[in-house]
Amino acid sequence: MSKSGQKDSIYDTPQDMIVDFVFDESVAHVFPDMIRRSVPGYDNLIPLLGIIAEKFVTANSNIYDLGCSLGASTLSLRRRINSSGCKIIAVDNAEAMVEQCRENIANDTQGKTPVDVICDDIRNIPFKNTSLAVMNFTLQFISPDERLPLLSKIATGMNNGGALILSEKIIREEENEQALLEELQLNFKRANGYSELEISQKRAALDNVLIPDTIEIHRQRLTQAGFSQVVVWQQCLNFVSLLAIK
Repeated sequence: MSKSGQKDSIYDTPQDMIVDFVFDESVAHVFPDMIRRSVPGYDNLIPLLGIIAEKFVTANSNIYDLGCSLGASTLSLRRRINSSGCKIIAVDNAEAMVEQCRENIANDTQGKTPVDVICDDIRNIPFKNTSLAVMNFTLQFISPDERLPLLSKIATGMNNGGALILSEKIIREEENEQALLEELQLNFKRANGYSELEISQKRAALDNVLIPDTIEIHRQRLTQAGFSQVVVWQQCLNFVSLLAIK
């Protein structure tokens, strides 16, 4: 049985010093529970990735899962890809996540598309012959000044008609809208059993690590990177997924 699947209790006791959030072994063990209880809409987003893959993946092309964590997106893609000669390249820079991802892929009996799981920074990956790329809640952890170069690199290696799925936490320019969505997300966490201590300590750990953008900035950046169409295909509270087509 997978080592992951434990309940997230990382921040349930007072910590003398809150350090920046990292995707280490303790996070890998509880990641499915953590993201399900923290990200509204996540349980609906993952299955729909496979539906999008059916439309955009073409034969003899590469599919990239960038920031693959434990492989949930990869498995969703893999189980719906019917085109021949394809390969999924799943990348994450957290060794603990990659180790568990490889195990999850090895245990998958539903998908047939081969998968290469790579432990590396996604900024080091050479993109080529790409029909689909997925970045689920990954770009927000990359320095803002490095986001456009990365997206431009992805777009350059993408075939015409290919697509990037970009899922992110967003902020609103209007203060009242931002306050409302932030409050609703906190209520979502509370409804899923997180205590005020857990919420406050995790927020402190993410403050200098997760830097969100507005939807408008995402649209502008994706267009500048070389994508011709950008569509918001899912949004739940302050989490959004965009489909950028080359």
